[in-house]
Amino acid sequence: MVNIKELRPESSPEAAFGARLRSSREAHNWTQDELAARMGYSGRHISGVETGRKPPTLRFSRSADVVFGLEETSDTFERAWREIRHGALLEGFPEYVGYEGRAVEIRLFEVGVIPGPLQTREYAAAIEASHVKRGFSTPEQADERVSFLIERQASLTKPVPPLVIAVLDESCIRRWVGGPRVMEEQLRHLAEFAEQPNTSLQIAPFSMGERRPFNRLVNLLTLADRSVVAYVESQSQGYLDRELTSVVPLVRAYHQLQTEAPSQAESVAMINQVRKGTT
Repeated sequence: MVNIKELRPESSPEAAFGARLRSSREAHNWTQDELAARMGYSGRHISGVETGRKPPTLRFSRSADVVFGLEETSDTFERAWREIRHGALLEGFPEYVGYEGRAVEIRLFEVGVIPGPLQTREYAAAIEASHVKRGFSTPEQADERVSFLIERQASLTKPVPPLVIAVLDESCIRRWVGGPRVMEEQLRHLAEFAEQPNTSLQIAPFSMGERRPFNRLVNLLTLADRSVVAYVESQSQGYLDRELTSVVPLVRAYHQLQTEAPSQAESVAMINQVRKGTT
């Protein structure tokens, strides 16, 4: 009789991942070797992940999602892997990033800080260094966040990249981060972003006043099936929403924001004007 190791999914995120892999495999009546053949791994590797001896990887997680038909669901093995690797991130954010990597259109709005997909490494590192200084995170967590951001940006570089639309509050380009050199490079990067064929950039000026519909980060993702996912964030928590009743008003407000904001040409001119003050 085969000695089956008892799993304790409550002991760690890795153990929970392994227990879920085993239960999914058993639900299909597959042996470890049969699952391994479908995923392109060895039976010993499957056993190692199930029992927590081997940590799952992104490739492994995505392969499991393909085999178990979870690719377009909200509860993928990839999401579980991201939560293991990026546990220092806001609740809800790793799940959002999983959707972002599959989106065909990404709409961003931010106040006070350049949004992640548009940040330079130095700009992101300066923000994370300030979090460490204030005791909000450790140096290790800061490095992890910056690495995760670069990985996130790379995932948006595809043969057919998504349409990325960004409307930034004027405070994003007025608030200095990391000193003159870092800020000048960041603003130059924004201007270059606007030149790409799959992008759109507008600055919502302070003069919009109460006509600006959002007061915090709002991201909207359009997926391949044309469904829309909304992500909003507070200081301590992120929230992912796919309910039409709450997503549609955000989409409508975003369109109104785009209508009210100056054109891309005017917005880039504003960015270049601010750049002059960094040199």
